Amino acid sequence: MGDPRGFMKQIREEPKKLPVKDRVKNWNEFEIPLPEENLSRQGSRCMDCGVPFCHYGCPLGNLIPVWNDFVYRGKWISAIEALHETNNFPEITGRVCPAPCETSCVLGINEPPVSIKLIEHAIIDKAFEEGWVLPSPPPFRTGRRVAVVGSGPSGLAAAAQLNQAGHTVTLFERADRIGGLLRYGIPDFKLDKAILDRRIKLMEDEGVIFRTNTNVGKDISVDWLLKEFHAVCL
Repeated sequence: MGDPRGFMKQIREEPKKLPVKDRVKNWNEFEIPLPEENLSRQGSRCMDCGVPFCHYGCPLGNLIPVWNDFVYRGKWISAIEALHETNNFPEITGRVCPAPCETSCVLGINEPPVSIKLIEHAIIDKAFEEGWVLPSPPPFRTGRRVAVVGSGPSGLAAAAQLNQAGHTVTLFERADRIGGLLRYGIPDFKLDKAILDRRIKLMEDEGVIFRTNTNVGKDISVDWLLKEFHAVCL
């Protein structure tokens, strides 16, 4: 905890938005990122609680006080390392997650909560901008083959985790593009599809195999999957 009085000295900041007259011209994201100096101040508002309820509010159990403090101190590489310990796709959750962590923030009892989602978003975007996020293939292969059916957020996360464990993962998607809900259910002003494609390319470079236009149960049978793979994740 870098500044024990940060939550008393700083107020919550929200990102500014592009004017409506500019937003209506396209489907692009319209939030304007805060400068690093402002983000540092937002990180200082984290109280590093004895019982950090933000951990329990976050379905991923993100190490929120840890990377909040790193951002406050300007240690961005340490921040992205801590964020990636628990989160496969922070550039996605930092944009579309409803942030139950902020609802659970202890500071929120009598003050606006810490800007956790904003900080998460900033950490991963800076990491990509600086070239810190690179393909990281597993150091060894187990020889086990795993099929993952469906390329929505859970399918992608399962494929990423299983691949990092050293298994050879093939992900099957009936549509012509990978992404499921992330691609077809979320508009570009919330999640630019170039961001999704960037992560998919990263997973390919790490060894995940993607097969599109493949409807399991129609184009290939479940029996075939069970025969060809050691495990199947639906």
